[in-house]
Amino acid sequence: MPLYTYRCKSCDTVFETLVMGSDLPACDKCGSADLERQLGTVAAEGKSKALMGQVRAQAAREGHLSNYSRSELKRR
Repeated sequence: MPLYTYRCKSCDTVFETLVMGSDLPACDKCGSADLERQLGTVAAEGKSKALMGQVRAQAAREGHLSNYSRSELKRR
């Protein structure tokens, strides 16, 4: 599920939310569905590999291995 940033046209609130498929989110503050999707920020170059490594290590400690490819699972 992608993370999107929205601006509510009714109350001018800006918020981020996970959106699945064709679901239409509603404003967290006023509940309006009159939203404008904003451009999101991108992770800085060089930090995403280290961050991904930390997230994967935490997932492995917790037993969530679904984010690994088959070849990565064989190395574990």
